[in-house]
Amino acid sequence: MASMTEQQPCRVIVVTSGKGGVGKTTSTANIGAGLARMGYKVALIDTDIGLRNLDILMGLENRIVYNIVDVIEDRCKLNQALVKDKRLPNLCLLPAAQTRDKSALDPKNMKKVVEKLKKDFDFVLIDSPAGIEGGFQNAVAAASEAIVVATPEMSSVRDADRIIGLLETKDHIEHYKLVLNRVRPDMMRSNDMMDVDDVIEILSVKLLGLIPEDKDIIVSTNRGEPIALWEGPKTPKATLAYQNIAARVAGEDVPFLDFDIPETFMDKVKGLFKIGSGAA
Repeated sequence: MASMTEQQPCRVIVVTSGKGGVGKTTSTANIGAGLARMGYKVALIDTDIGLRNLDILMGLENRIVYNIVDVIEDRCKLNQALVKDKRLPNLCLLPAAQTRDKSALDPKNMKKVVEKLKKDFDFVLIDSPAGIEGGFQNAVAAASEAIVVATPEMSSVRDADRIIGLLETKDHIEHYKLVLNRVRPDMMRSNDMMDVDDVIEILSVKLLGLIPEDKDIIVSTNRGEPIALWEGPKTPKATLAYQNIAARVAGEDVPFLDFDIPETFMDKVKGLFKIGSGAA
C-alpha cells in the first residue's frame, strides 16, 4: 500500500492509558511500525519528558542527536530531530528530552510541532506519559483520535475509565478505541482474569484489538525490534495481533484473532467483522 498523504489528511492519534506499565509505549511502537510496514508515512512522538523509552523499543537510542524540546526551543529544525528507522525509511521518531522536566513542553508548542509533521506524514502517533496530569494534557492537545491501552485487571480498567472520561471532555477528540493487552484466555476460562466482555461493558468502548500475553514481546523490546515487523515460519500471535490493529487503524475490515478467547466474546466479534477462513 502506498502513502496516502495526497488523498487524505494526516491523522493524529494519541496512545494513552492512565496507568503505567500496561504496554502503551509498546503499542505505540508496534502500531506505528505496522502502519509503516503497510506503506504509510508514520511519525512517532515520545512526550514522556524526563524519561524517554520509545527510542529503546524502536532500537534508535544510539542515533538520537536532538529531541522535541530542542525543536521547540529552536536549537534545531524539526527534520534534524527526526530519527529515521533503518528498517522502514517511512517511519520516524521524534524523541523526548531526558534531561528536562515536563514543564519544557506545553499544549501550544505541541500543536505547533504536530502541525509541521502533518505536512509530511500520513499518521502521527503520540505516546502519552502515564498519569492524567500535564503530560497527558500535552500529548492529547494536538490529537483528533485516541487509542486507550489497558490490561484485564481492575486497576488498569479503572484507570482506563478515568482516561476515557477525560477524553470525552475534549471536543477535538473525535473518537477513541481500546487495545486490550496481555490477554490470557486460560486465566479468563478459570475466572482468574477479567473477561473481555466485562471490560468492554465497564468501559463502554469499541474494541480496536486484543494482544495476547507473549514472551516474544519482551524479546522484541530488549532487541529494539518491534514485534509487528517480525517475519518467519512461526509468526508470534502478538505479531499478527499488532499487524491487524494497524490495518484496522488504517480503515481495513480485519477479523479479530481467535486465540481461544471464550466463545461468548468471539461470537459477538463475529457479528462485527467478517470472519474468513484462514484469517489472522
